[in-house]
Amino acid sequence: MKVQNITDIDKFFKVIDSCAGKVELVTGEGDRLNLKSKLSQYVSMANIFSDGTIAELELIAYEPEDITRLVSFMMES
Repeated sequence: MKVQNITDIDKFFKVIDSCAGKVELVTGEGDRLNLKSKLSQYVSMANIFSDGTIAELELIAYEPEDITRLVSFMMES
């Protein structure tokens, strides 16, 4: 799933942390980073987040309830 225009990074990571299953960020090179890992969160966001907004990310969530949680976050943002 692609998520766009994330402006509240703290809330985004709280949603990621609340997910039951694995949530991965797909990089431009096709690598997958586990976003439930704090180290991966810091590394990936340092490369992507520079002006206060994340324009677009590709995420993979494996649990249906996690997909619902992420979609709800995007609709509220």
